[in-house]
Amino acid sequence: MNEANWWIRFIVAVLATWRVTHLFAKEDGPGDLIARFRAHLGQTWAGRLMDCFYCLSLWMAVPAAFYVSRGLVLWLFSWFALSGAACLLERLEREPDFVQSVLPSIQGEDHHVLRPETIGATGANSVTDDTSYSTEI
Repeated sequence: MNEANWWIRFIVAVLATWRVTHLFAKEDGPGDLIARFRAHLGQTWAGRLMDCFYCLSLWMAVPAAFYVSRGLVLWLFSWFALSGAACLLERLEREPDFVQSVLPSIQGEDHHVLRPETIGATGANSVTDDTSYSTEI
């Protein structure tokens, strides 16, 4: 198998691994077939496996690694590489995590380090007190 052909097979195997893993772990499937299958498995070992994309991708990558490689060593590395690539694709698919500020609002508070400002009617910032600030050291 030439190198260009190997890369094409690898990319196809990555996409197939991600797709099948996503179908089993995150989707209901056609006619809710996958959802019913997951419910039937319940809290068994296989049922818990179906709830974890990362765990399931290891098992879905097994046949895909056979498609990509010849030889035991290459198959082993392909197996983990396919699972890892599927996990990376899954991370790209997730909604981003949003971080909320835990700092309290400083409006109306005097922290003695920031000059209190408000937005005036014109939209420009203006100082709310008449404190003069010296630039001399």
